[in-house]
Amino acid sequence: MANIKKTKAVIGILTGGGDVPGLNPAIRAVTIRALREGFQVIGIRRGWLGAISIIRDAEADNSENFQVLSEEIVNRAGRTGGTFLHTSRTNPTNVAKNAVPPHLQSTYNAEKNDLTSEVIKNLDFLGIDYLIPIGGDDTLSFAVQLYREGVKVVAIPKTMDNDVPGTDYCIGFSTCVSRTIEMTNRLRTTAGSHERFLVLEVFGRYAGFTAMLPTMAGAANRCVIPEYKFKIEHLAELLTADRNRNPSKYAVVLVSEGAMFEGGEMVFKDSAKDAFGHAKLGGIGDLVSAELQKLSAQYNNGKQINVVNQRLGYLVRGGDPDAIDSIVPMAYGNLALDLILNGIHGRLVVLKNGRYDNVPLDVVTSTKKTVNIAKYYNCERLRPKYESFEMRPLFLMTSD
Repeated sequence: MANIKKTKAVIGILTGGGDVPGLNPAIRAVTIRALREGFQVIGIRRGWLGAISIIRDAEADNSENFQVLSEEIVNRAGRTGGTFLHTSRTNPTNVAKNAVPPHLQSTYNAEKNDLTSEVIKNLDFLGIDYLIPIGGDDTLSFAVQLYREGVKVVAIPKTMDNDVPGTDYCIGFSTCVSRTIEMTNRLRTTAGSHERFLVLEVFGRYAGFTAMLPTMAGAANRCVIPEYKFKIEHLAELLTADRNRNPSKYAVVLVSEGAMFEGGEMVFKDSAKDAFGHAKLGGIGDLVSAELQKLSAQYNNGKQINVVNQRLGYLVRGGDPDAIDSIVPMAYGNLALDLILNGIHGRLVVLKNGRYDNVPLDVVTSTKKTVNIAKYYNCERLRPKYESFEMRPLFLMTSD
């Protein structure tokens, strides 16, 4: 066991996957409440990478792998974006030979290695009684495995895509939507000045929530999402009509990065895949832009319409959290502590129909969360449906 003074119990916390605004407020909320309840808090650095890299020797320098958290440390970062604990996309069940920590390379030398047992030993070495991972479905899928192996886990959902099953809200989503609307409104002035189409590629590998909500809020005329393969000719016709009706002569479409042409597949940057088997998406916005320009003449009296094409990417995940991504992480952190104080684990803290709650952790791996096309998307108009809003939750589309 590491030379760490043990109090009521020790809580470990880590962040995995992509960064989002709201992670630092969540870390702060957990730490402040835990310390005041008599716990000690250890921040595991770089997500699951830190968890596999710890050297189980009290004399070893593990400063790159974990740190004991204090109120001073978390207060300094608590209102900022990103994660001061850093992050990675490491999957401990599938560690490439060249990514195995140096001190383990003599033991694990296959092309792919399962280091789950090392993570469990390292958590025990640190004296961690409860683990709070903050992440999306990839990060939390390994948390499910740890829980099944006996680790006491209480998880917090985060992802820009808002696609963790079991919850209506994931940390980072509100800021992503807010920034998407802001960036769209900035770029529409250029589109209007030049009488063009504005094509914005946004996050959303398998779920189109980050395109749907800004469109519903009036930021775009149309959106195309992963859940529905669209005809590019139909999009060109709709956007041309939108543009010609607009006194400023422009139209806007939001394109989820996972959107697909009818008869086509997702567009990847290259063939490389991360540790969870996902290839890097990117480029569907470029293809949509090129096709729209080429096809537009058919619907515009033979005249092509030029395109402003922008991939929003990291612009919507950088910077400080908005109000919701400051409040919800605070609540989620305290919800996690409520469970731990009652000796409850194997849970995911959630928002369901506007109320804070918790659900079994294995919901993360038992289902998928995507846009319900029949309920929320008008396939003919390529935009969200506007129907009854009575008794709907804040962000309208639930995790049902």
